[in-house]
Amino acid sequence: MVPSTAHLPYFPSHGNAGYRVEHYDLSLDYRVTSNRLGGTARLSAVATETLSRLSLDLGTFRVGGVLVNGKAVRFTHRDGKLHLAPGRLAPGPFTIEVRYAGSPRPVSSFWGELGWEQLTDGVIVASQPIGGPSWFPCNDRPDDKASYRIAVTTASPYTVVANGDLTARRREAAGTTWVYEQREPMASYLASVQIGRYQQAELGPRMRLAFPPKIAAKARYDFGRQNQMMEVFSDRFGAYPFGSYTVVVTDDELEIPVEAQGMSIFGANHVDGLRGEERLVAHELAHQWFGNSLTLTGWRDIWLHEGFACYAEWIWSEASGGESADALAARCHQRLSALPQDFVLGDPGARRLFDDRVYKRGALTLHALRRVVGDLAFFAMLREWTSANRHGNVTTDMFLDLALQYATRSYDGFFASWLYGTRLPPLP
Repeated sequence: MVPSTAHLPYFPSHGNAGYRVEHYDLSLDYRVTSNRLGGTARLSAVATETLSRLSLDLGTFRVGGVLVNGKAVRFTHRDGKLHLAPGRLAPGPFTIEVRYAGSPRPVSSFWGELGWEQLTDGVIVASQPIGGPSWFPCNDRPDDKASYRIAVTTASPYTVVANGDLTARRREAAGTTWVYEQREPMASYLASVQIGRYQQAELGPRMRLAFPPKIAAKARYDFGRQNQMMEVFSDRFGAYPFGSYTVVVTDDELEIPVEAQGMSIFGANHVDGLRGEERLVAHELAHQWFGNSLTLTGWRDIWLHEGFACYAEWIWSEASGGESADALAARCHQRLSALPQDFVLGDPGARRLFDDRVYKRGALTLHALRRVVGDLAFFAMLREWTSANRHGNVTTDMFLDLALQYATRSYDGFFASWLYGTRLPPLP
């Protein structure tokens, strides 16, 4: 008999036990032309047990020194781990300060490079799921969410966009410092910095767009319905969970758009002046509810992010006069039925974390549930899901417990087949 691996994390080398982080204060100095980053990270943390040693996740930087509760401590740094020996830490609050410098390198993964990455003229940070350590020391696990202050100094011709609200901008001889405050709890993989020669525009109340000036007209048009999209999603999913939302369009092409908390990043290839990629605009906006406010506890539950965001594409389509969710679901079901029936949505495995079936079968699962409980109950359930778990961590079991409260009869078999069976069930 093969032992079950259901309890094992997908990325056992990332994340650390024994403490949780409540706040990150990051002060960064970055030189675009040489890809040189100098940083000081100050972490406010809470020990959940007595600690004599603890670890942080950090990439290939030179560490200049570490303080714990203001005192220098011994440390070792190898294989992506910064190990600290602080003596005896009793359960309760403590602080860590790490000074580090070097050339940021993305984290290698099954899906390519993740994290801090150079553009032709600037920087993109795309960390999902394990790229956070490419640019700052962190507890790189999605269930350890914290508030952030991110201050970045770089050459003055560049615009810096990071998570949260811009609270200060200071121009000095050495460059311009941009300071952002992300007050709502955020997972390390969602922390992000974007640097480029961007122009900015307002899309609606507390909604911003940053883009290369040469595509200004196309970008404004392609994202021009985002305010209406926000209204539709706020009605279906509940109030928008953050203080603001920013879209960044890079001058480079990107394979896919990227999500971050309070922010989405698109490539120039996603802008055509015809709203040809508007479904992706909807998808990334929906992640602010499903993925950023409600963040999975473990990566096997990735369908709670991608399945919901994919279904939001269908919701926007029918709300904006496009194809109905029924029509989109039927076509999607037909396509997935022709693929090998070897996929488990509720535990796809690390290598299949971003398999297209996570997105599409996840959306079909939600559409099937909508059909059996009806629109009124379905959207009431989604609003309760987002409000009850706002800014928290979630699991599939938590969602099933809620869904069964809205069911008029037992649907255990329904969820077992959609989430844990390999064969795609028929649509109700």
